[in-house]
Amino acid sequence: MESSELKRSKDSVNSCESARRSSFPDEVLERVLSLLKSHRDRSSVSLVCKDWYNAERWSRTHVFIGNCYSVSPEIVARRFPRIRSVTLKGKPRFSDFNLVPENWGADIHAWLVVFAAKYPFLEELRLKRMAISDESLEFLAVSFPNFKALSLLSCDGFSTNGLAAIATHCKNLTELDIQENGIDDIGGSWLSCFPESFTTLEVLNFANLTSDINFDALEKLVGRCKSMKVLKLNRSVSLEQLQRLLVNAPQLAELGTGLFSQELTIREYEELESALSNCKNMHTLSGLWDATGIYLTALYLACTHLTFLNLSYAALQSVELAKLLAHCPQLKRLWVLDTVEDKGLEAVGLNCPLLEELRVFPADPFDDEIVHGVTEAGFVAVSFGCPRLHYVLYFCRQMTNAAVATIVQNCPDFTHFRLCIMNPGQPDYLTNEPMDEAFGAVVRTCTKLQRLSVSGLLTDLTFEYIGRYAKNLETLSVAFAGRSDWGMQCVLGGCPKLRKLEIRDCPFGNAALLSGLEKYESMRSLWMSACNVTMNGCRLLAREMPRLNVEARGGMPRHLSLLSEMLGTRQTENH
Repeated sequence: MESSELKRSKDSVNSCESARRSSFPDEVLERVLSLLKSHRDRSSVSLVCKDWYNAERWSRTHVFIGNCYSVSPEIVARRFPRIRSVTLKGKPRFSDFNLVPENWGADIHAWLVVFAAKYPFLEELRLKRMAISDESLEFLAVSFPNFKALSLLSCDGFSTNGLAAIATHCKNLTELDIQENGIDDIGGSWLSCFPESFTTLEVLNFANLTSDINFDALEKLVGRCKSMKVLKLNRSVSLEQLQRLLVNAPQLAELGTGLFSQELTIREYEELESALSNCKNMHTLSGLWDATGIYLTALYLACTHLTFLNLSYAALQSVELAKLLAHCPQLKRLWVLDTVEDKGLEAVGLNCPLLEELRVFPADPFDDEIVHGVTEAGFVAVSFGCPRLHYVLYFCRQMTNAAVATIVQNCPDFTHFRLCIMNPGQPDYLTNEPMDEAFGAVVRTCTKLQRLSVSGLLTDLTFEYIGRYAKNLETLSVAFAGRSDWGMQCVLGGCPKLRKLEIRDCPFGNAALLSGLEKYESMRSLWMSACNVTMNGCRLLAREMPRLNVEARGGMPRHLSLLSEMLGTRQTENH
């Protein structure tokens, strides 16, 4: 019998010969490939043969880079000469929790310099956890004459002066999306920098800015941009100002309100209710800072077609949530604070049969004496009423193995299951047993699972279950869990599709780290913080796998990151 390696080789040759025999004109092949939207599909196509590689190379207009240190901008520009849209991610996710040292890197400027030389026709730039200065924003604004879309998510290093440069110079801008950034908010005058003739904006999101904005400039801007579909305001915008904006923009599909607790006269309330109800295309609602029940009723008529309701800034009580959800029959995504308690989640189960995504955030994660919150009972109630649920992020203070088993039995199609029991090392509060069987039930039952976050008291058995059953898992986040290197070895040896592994405060050491030598080049990143890895272990890994970027920070590697990507790699060792 021929070996599997020989068979794969023959299949590869045959596929190339077949491609040549049935070759299309270059322009036809490029046109067909341009219809492929999946990054993975396009990458697979480029491996078929040289002709397809070149066709894919020349037809690609968008590139996604999940790790800014996995490849240089020069390599990207050589590989893809016609890019118009770039999505680029920088720091590891743990930077959101201040676990990444200051000045870690991920600066965008070197990329912009290359793009300005090679991609003067660049139209879109979407950055996540990157460092970008005001100087870089101004360079961006003046270097790309047809620039249209800027999205900054969890970025830092810039101020509203940088936004002023974008507003001043980007004459064709259709999208300015500023979310959850570490921005120096100098003031709201940047909105007045849009020229009087500017009318192209379709997406404007400045919800996380803190200062008062120039409302007159905002009102004129919204009034001029008749194609605006997304408007997300910061909390400085009052209900009366919101009403004035909505009168000029009834076409909005996504609305983020400002402060939702202003004193209104009866006439002002009726005008607000009318303006909201006239937004017939609205399917997403967020903001609602400090919302109170007395004004939530103004939303009822506008909720009929909502598919996404984000209440993560509104500390609603269970009764208020229940009344609101009764008017949201089409809801598919819901974000709430744990102030809604289990009673509020029972209302979710009763009113939201189409729900696919639920996120429950803690109103005050650092208050150990807090009396409100959600438990396993609320989660179970949602699972009974929402059989389509496949994405959950659930912060709670107690959980049981039996409850999780019931939840996944009711909702077996989970692709994302992120359970965050806020007290590290918390066992099943009824049996005092580890939470191993809970996550064992998740990975056994949910065969489509792609992302998993584990918490609570966990032994190596949890990781044995993950390695044995989670064959489609791509991202795993672990904290305060496990007992030995064996746990991490089970995951690295058993999850063939694993791309990202994030670990903090776990007893995993050199043996666990080095067990992944055959795995790391197919992964995007490994991040280990406060584990038992030594500097010698890092050096050995770097020597065995010179294509990896290995970073160890501190005298002993309290923070270790491994970064790799198909397009290329860089090797560094920082002491």
